[in-house]
Amino acid sequence: MVMSAKGLSLAATLLLAAVGGGAAAIAARGGPEGPMLRFTVLYDNYVHQEGTKADWGFSCLIEGTDKTILFDTGTRPEILMHNVEALKVDLTKVDIVVISHEHGDHTGGLPAVLELKPKVAVLFPVSFSPEFGRGVRASGAEIRTIDEPVEICPRVHVTGEMGDRIKEQSLVLDTPRGLVIVTGCSHQGIVNILERAKEILDKPIHLVFGGFHLGGTPDAEVGKIIASFKELGVEQCGATHCTGDRPIALFKAAFGDRYVPIGTGKVIELPGF
Repeated sequence: MVMSAKGLSLAATLLLAAVGGGAAAIAARGGPEGPMLRFTVLYDNYVHQEGTKADWGFSCLIEGTDKTILFDTGTRPEILMHNVEALKVDLTKVDIVVISHEHGDHTGGLPAVLELKPKVAVLFPVSFSPEFGRGVRASGAEIRTIDEPVEICPRVHVTGEMGDRIKEQSLVLDTPRGLVIVTGCSHQGIVNILERAKEILDKPIHLVFGGFHLGGTPDAEVGKIIASFKELGVEQCGATHCTGDRPIALFKAAFGDRYVPIGTGKVIELPGF
């Protein structure tokens, strides 16, 4: 279901700021001065910034890392490009495209991205279909298939492909505040992703956001997952996309002012990267 995310719940440690394109940003307070790490949600089921469009899917741009990264590309190229224009984002600056899994709501916008920036590296799980790889290569892009956890640029890792029936990878960033984990759909289980991230980098988890794939999950089971988040020391979370409205409400209630609402146009900033 596509709907507007109402009300902005801010973490107590975060400061609301205005950024380019009029999008709202949250910046960690009290961190060391230095380059800014910025996450911009380009595609999502929920609207955060007026003037953007919501649709089933997910995409997030990561800037401030050694390489500019686009994580997933949403479903419909025209909606992705509408949001890119509305947010004044320049996709020609993207160095790496990371695709979480081979579902259309995460790969659908890729042809439009490659049309803008054909000479880009596209990283995807090794289990993807040969047709997907051939299509990417035909655009002139460099392809890199991922099996095991690997550092794709300084302080940025992918989990390696996880799961049985649906293979998927997630993004893990090593920030001064702790790990930031970005997920596509979490078909392999969101808790499994958090545990894998801790195996890769044994550090506290500052923030996890993206799709948690919990639609239709009973409240009691969602409660167990939330308890696992807290046992693993997750400081903040932002559940969106395929998580489901009811599970999102439960995460929001459990994390209170440490819950970060996600939607199209949302910008999260962390200084000192």
